Amino acid sequence: MTAALTPRLTAHWDEPDSFTLAGYRRAGGYRALPAALAMHPDEVIAMVKESGLRGRGGAGFPTGVKWGFIPQGDGKPHYLVVNADESEPGTCKDIPTMLANTHAVIEGAIIAAYAIRASTAFIYVRGEVLHVVRRLHHAVAEAYRAGYLGKDILGSGFDLDIVVHAGAGAYECGEETALLDSLEGYRGQPRLKPPFPAIEGLYACPTVVNNVESIASVPYIVAGGAQAFAALGTERSKGFGIFSLSGHVTTPGQYEAPLGVTLRELLSLAGGVRAGHRLKFWTPGGSSTPIFTHEHLDVPLDFESVGGAGSMLGTRALQIFDETTCVVRATLRWMEFYRHESCGKCTPCREGTYWIVQVLDELERGRGSEDDLQKLLDMCDNILGRAFCPFGDGAVSPVMSSIRHFRDEYLEHSKHGGCPFDPALSTVFPGASR
Repeated sequence: MTAALTPRLTAHWDEPDSFTLAGYRRAGGYRALPAALAMHPDEVIAMVKESGLRGRGGAGFPTGVKWGFIPQGDGKPHYLVVNADESEPGTCKDIPTMLANTHAVIEGAIIAAYAIRASTAFIYVRGEVLHVVRRLHHAVAEAYRAGYLGKDILGSGFDLDIVVHAGAGAYECGEETALLDSLEGYRGQPRLKPPFPAIEGLYACPTVVNNVESIASVPYIVAGGAQAFAALGTERSKGFGIFSLSGHVTTPGQYEAPLGVTLRELLSLAGGVRAGHRLKFWTPGGSSTPIFTHEHLDVPLDFESVGGAGSMLGTRALQIFDETTCVVRATLRWMEFYRHESCGKCTPCREGTYWIVQVLDELERGRGSEDDLQKLLDMCDNILGRAFCPFGDGAVSPVMSSIRHFRDEYLEHSKHGGCPFDPALSTVFPGASR
């Protein structure tokens, strides 16, 4: 069992000035930057590869490999884009990171831009989180005044400008190519790939898009060495990560631990499921990942183990639901979100999410039948792997997995003419609580 958490990015969140330049320097900030600038850019990329850092935005692609895809000597501008458009239901790690450890994102972005030979970087953040936007602007201004941004950074000859860009609030813009279109001023819709962003990204130039947590982890790797990072986690999922526990848990919040920790271990640190109740189902990586049940409490939370158990690690958004929760109602709410957030570009998502909501609504109200379950699975099958971007695959995950684990509960709705978890009904589904 994990003896303790491994606070790295979260170590100083409780300090009132952790977001300031002075607070960040006091905690050792900006010591990695001069070390990185003293290295050749290719050496920085090699160090990140050696560390085993994988994308913390959900896909888990090796960060150093992604940086290495950028062509060199092509005569084009290169761009770094930090994806801070945190939108996944249940995911809440990037916003507090930008609030409390703002300069780690700035320092990481400078190092990443240096490695890929970019002279301009963008931080694309949700416009709704105005407090985060203001804090980023404040941190960028401090970095400019301190000589960490602008011309000839720390006398290295490297120039970099960082632009904070507030998005208009679209879940789809979390997809990297939709984000790039939005950044260029167009409607946020995914692009056809190939070409991939590393070849033709922002303004048709080579671009790296990285998640906030991925970028914020870079200074730790450079300052402490690749081996220190690789020593944590598992053989193929190295390092630490922020696990967001929410829902029916005694102490919800952010828990930073090595990859490979289990939900059982995290719940023991968080005081367990709320008093008097028991775990029914949970998401390992946000609502776009197939749900797990109490049978998966000991699945190591790393990319390979979670995938092998039938889900995805995703953004490590652990939404906890106890036995009082109706899985049909929860799935319906998730699907209403995906129906609303579909960009409408492709037919599978635009039409499929709409009709799935209609069928789920009928089932939740007790007006469906067993045949509707097969109809739902058929619709999911017509979306899975056929949508223009990963949105479709994520949207159908809770539907398919909830039917797989809780088929009887769906059928109970038809038998009772409504949700068996409704206290107004005389009979409650076995295991439910009023």
